[in-house]
Amino acid sequence: MDDKQPGPGPGEPRRITDLGTLKALGHPLRLRVYGTLRVSGPSTASQLASQVDEAVSLVSYHLRKLAEHGLIEEADVQSEDARERWWQAAQDTLSFRHEDFRDTPEGAATHAAVVRSLITYRQEQYEAYLDQQEAWGAEWRLAADQSDFLARLNPAELKRLNAEIHALVRTYEEQGKAAEAAGDTEGRENVAVHLASFPFRL
Repeated sequence: MDDKQPGPGPGEPRRITDLGTLKALGHPLRLRVYGTLRVSGPSTASQLASQVDEAVSLVSYHLRKLAEHGLIEEADVQSEDARERWWQAAQDTLSFRHEDFRDTPEGAATHAAVVRSLITYRQEQYEAYLDQQEAWGAEWRLAADQSDFLARLNPAELKRLNAEIHALVRTYEEQGKAAEAAGDTEGRENVAVHLASFPFRL
């Protein structure tokens, strides 16, 4: 999920351009629920409530709101209990751009608020890793990274840099999926790659 219209389903990117959908996604708990579905795959409200530490009724309400905007969809039942309702993310990638919301004060403010919520969510993910890093072992600690870089670029070069980084990460995503599908699951974990690139002046 990044701050970059509906695709036909999982595997296809969706660019959010309407304010109602952006508002629906931007609620902090909905961001957590949506993020959990992306990682965990099909889940019930009860399973999600346990993972995000909230009441089942509250999670069910937010699931319905996400579904109203096509952000999630019902999944095939994954258990013998046909009464259970299973949910999954409706697409692998969401994007939303400032340019699509800058024409109104409400749109610009909502876009900024959702991006800030995403930054907070990502920071919480990283801080959780920092709190638990000793438990991950030396191999994972050596593989993990936190870096920043400084380059003198023009807008076209920055756009090209981002496209190349995104393409590289997607290559590794697909390699990981293919390896798991082939039975190579040992040692694999969820890995978050967070990227922010922006101009600044001193």
